[in-house]
Amino acid sequence: MGNYFVYIITNPKKTTLYIGVTNDLYTRLLQHFENRGQPKTFAGRYYCYKLIYYERHTTIQAAIEWEKEIKKWSRAKKANLIESFNPHWTFLNHEVAS
Repeated sequence: MGNYFVYIITNPKKTTLYIGVTNDLYTRLLQHFENRGQPKTFAGRYYCYKLIYYERHTTIQAAIEWEKEIKKWSRAKKANLIESFNPHWTFLNHEVAS
């Protein structure tokens, strides 16, 4: 059984959303944090490193399909998804710390 995550991160002001998929959420969040402010990546350019949503999948295929689906959605629909999981958009990075 696999361990794959679809996640949404945002910047400290919660104005930009980044959706990604990974098999190591903790390490990926560290990478986003280390890349903050770096213009070479979308997440870095917009200081997206604050975790506000994540969902575990058992296959990489399922995770990728879900990531692609969410990316098609409007900001409002993404906000509804986030709020169904995390009503106050609380930063959850501490939850995945090793």
